[in-house]
Amino acid sequence: MKHYPFIIFYLFLNAFVYAFQGTVWVYIFCFILFSAVVIWGSFDIQLGYFVNSFTHKRTKIKEVALTFDDGPTEFTPKFLDVLKENNIKATFFCIGKQIKKYPETFQRIVAEGHTVGNHTFSHSNNTGFLSTSKMIEEIKKCDDVMLKIGNIKTNLYRPPFGVTNPNIAKAITKTAKKSIGWNVRSLDTVIPDEKKILKKVTKNLKKGSIILLHDTSEKTYNVLVDLLLFLEREKYSTFTIDSIIKSEK
Repeated sequence: MKHYPFIIFYLFLNAFVYAFQGTVWVYIFCFILFSAVVIWGSFDIQLGYFVNSFTHKRTKIKEVALTFDDGPTEFTPKFLDVLKENNIKATFFCIGKQIKKYPETFQRIVAEGHTVGNHTFSHSNNTGFLSTSKMIEEIKKCDDVMLKIGNIKTNLYRPPFGVTNPNIAKAITKTAKKSIGWNVRSLDTVIPDEKKILKKVTKNLKKGSIILLHDTSEKTYNVLVDLLLFLEREKYSTFTIDSIIKSEK
């Protein structure tokens, strides 16, 4: 259920409880239920609670998308090297301030034919609490940096931390972006063990999966090397996120 219809349902539920003279504990229970759904919807991008996001590709063949967040970084060139060696194109959701810090690496991402997406300018820890105007500023500022340094525009946007809310939903609409999520989350920034990360990814793979990784560490680079071997062994091909958008038109 979407956010605003759920609000209407919540109000109707309260009116129903009032009509039948429910106790205060029933109201409290309804409020807790409402709050839990909203919080869950904010942090689980696959629900599409506040905004519809592309979380997988509808396909009958064994293909997956490799996506990398939070770059470019000092580690990104190694990721690009192994992708080039395997003739694989990926999608990089880049942070504006990181593009400014590593302009040559961003230019290489573009030059080597990878797809790029907007991941805001600063990737603020307060993203979920920013106003609509501030979110629009974050998105447009990243767009400006991409255009200036990489001479490229993108309509792809991935919310930092996968967090969405009404303000973020409005900002996505006003900047004409497509929200991109995932259905395989590696948790590579949290899990310290490379083998556990790889197992978490491979056991959840399906046809059309979008895999969330980060080009921010040697650890994830090592996972990527093993993951590419797994994909080759299991006869998976890869696709970039822009191909989903084109197929939906």
